[in-house]
Amino acid sequence: MAPSLKAAHIGVAMGGRGTDVAREASSIVLLEDDFGSIVKAIRLGRRIYDNLRKAMGFIVAVHVPIAGLALVPLAFGLPLIFSPIHIAFLEMIIDPVCSLVFEAETEERDVMDRPPRSPSEPLVSWPLMVWSLLQGALAFVTITTIFLFALGNGLSENEARALAFFSLVSVLVSLILVNRSFSASLIAALRRPNPALGWILLVVAVIMAASLLVPPLRELFRFDWLHWDDLALALGAGVVVFILLELLKPLWRKCLRF
Repeated sequence: MAPSLKAAHIGVAMGGRGTDVAREASSIVLLEDDFGSIVKAIRLGRRIYDNLRKAMGFIVAVHVPIAGLALVPLAFGLPLIFSPIHIAFLEMIIDPVCSLVFEAETEERDVMDRPPRSPSEPLVSWPLMVWSLLQGALAFVTITTIFLFALGNGLSENEARALAFFSLVSVLVSLILVNRSFSASLIAALRRPNPALGWILLVVAVIMAASLLVPPLRELFRFDWLHWDDLALALGAGVVVFILLELLKPLWRKCLRF
């Protein structure tokens, strides 16, 4: 028995009824002597692996528009969008999302239907990397277009900054929702419970509202008051990006199997 356990890819031995030799030769020892726990461990492992990939994909996607919007004003002599307070606020969104929201995501519906992955498969594969960069590029183009449109239509520097930043936050929320699932349908993904996501979105909404309604915060963020049509445009940017990415997701998954 011991040579077979040693030669196997993953040798499994009983912790209670197994012999000392079998436990030493195996890769996994079942403390409860229940082979059903192997299924639970595989399910949990695949869920953790998926959630790590979702978090990594989101991190790549979200930093593309942030970096782009920081560099474009410098390159073309436009008013700056970001100051330290804006970067700090964005990181207050990104870090909890990666450490709380994606960690709390339940497993995909097809998690146990997949064949075993290769041990040499990287955590962030090229298809996933390209998909993340595509998300980030679409977000960057959308927000940059809105910012240039605002400046071209006579909005003040602070109004254009507020519109661009609100659009960015709206798009970031759409990226969170898009990356919650690789395979679930739009309705199924939205119905999956994730209390951490709800709390984070509520806190973000409160702070963003306060940045316009409370004068000291408005001065800190260097914003001017936005009209309802401006807020609708910012919200619409997130909705458009969300819909486009959801339409592209099945095609991308089918072609590259990320």
